[in-house]
Amino acid sequence: MKSEIIIQLHKNFEDYAHEIDGEEFWFARDLMGLLGYTKWENFAKVIDKAKQSCYTAGHSVADHFPDVRKMVVICLSRKKYGKAQEVEIK
Repeated sequence: MKSEIIIQLHKNFEDYAHEIDGEEFWFARDLMGLLGYTKWENFAKVIDKAKQSCYTAGHSVADHFPDVRKMVVICLSRKKYGKAQEVEIK
């Protein structure tokens, strides 16, 4: 892969970062499109594999993949809370 492509992908990844109390994290639904997934069901399978790898490596899955809720607008007058997997890189 060309270095300029890697640099651009890294920049795009960092553009989606959030920070609260000095902790940097990403929402999985934000990363889904960046990584080329169009369906949540397919991306959720990838997250499940990553959680399993985290567990197998002896790390706390809850520390790296906390479940969070994020409000999403479903039309102009209604809102709904949906599951938004947070991915924390430590």
